[in-house]
Amino acid sequence: MAEYTAIIKQVDEWWIGWIEELPGVNCQERTRDDLIETLRVTLHEALEANRAEARATAEAGFEEIRIAV
Repeated sequence: MAEYTAIIKQVDEWWIGWIEELPGVNCQERTRDDLIETLRVTLHEALEANRAEARATAEAGFEEIRIAV
């Protein structure tokens, strides 16, 4: 399981947040807890979409390797 960094803050009546490591993953909710859960779900969906796009782009005959940083 990988870990990512969420930046969150309250702006007026809303909580807003985004994931530092993955542009485009940002959300807003009425509560802090709802925001954290929505960020988690949105991050998961974005990662799955990126994986699917990468595999589709590679078409056939590709190799998957793990890279840790």
